[in-house]
Amino acid sequence: MDDIVVGPLDLAARVDDALAVQAVAFGLTAEEVGVRRHIVLRHLTSPGARALGAMAPDGRLVGFVYGMPNDRRHWWSTVVEPYLRATGTEEWLDDVFVITELHVHPAFQNRRIGRTLITALTADAAEPRSILSAIDVESPARALYRKLGYRDLARQVVFPSAVSPYVVMGAELPLPE
Repeated sequence: MDDIVVGPLDLAARVDDALAVQAVAFGLTAEEVGVRRHIVLRHLTSPGARALGAMAPDGRLVGFVYGMPNDRRHWWSTVVEPYLRATGTEEWLDDVFVITELHVHPAFQNRRIGRTLITALTADAAEPRSILSAIDVESPARALYRKLGYRDLARQVVFPSAVSPYVVMGAELPLPE
């Protein structure tokens, strides 16, 4: 990570750069990027929403994370709530900071960038814990989340229009550095 700088990101101004990273990292189509652009910009109007970026020496965005305090009225919460209720973990929707997106360009993965982004973003959270969702398969991202103290709260969570089921994970804050 020696040549990568992590710091505050004006995500509204760099939304297209961020979505380009997400598209490569997550395999999004141009249509999906268009839908997500609208979603990201809407999320940024939420109270407490903030973002960090990872910049290469040439100023190129190579990773980003953003999140916000949870609001049970938001779409994501309404989808995951029944799954959390079924596992007795519904209280994780209250007083929690949601990691909405975390992506690192594949050419820059395995350099502790994702870890640095998520730990730095949650370090400033006023909430005592963090929650996120990830595709419900064993992956490097999921392994990272476990190393940071996230545990499975609900599995096989189905989001409308998502191809694969997700897992909802939660961790007490602060995360280990």
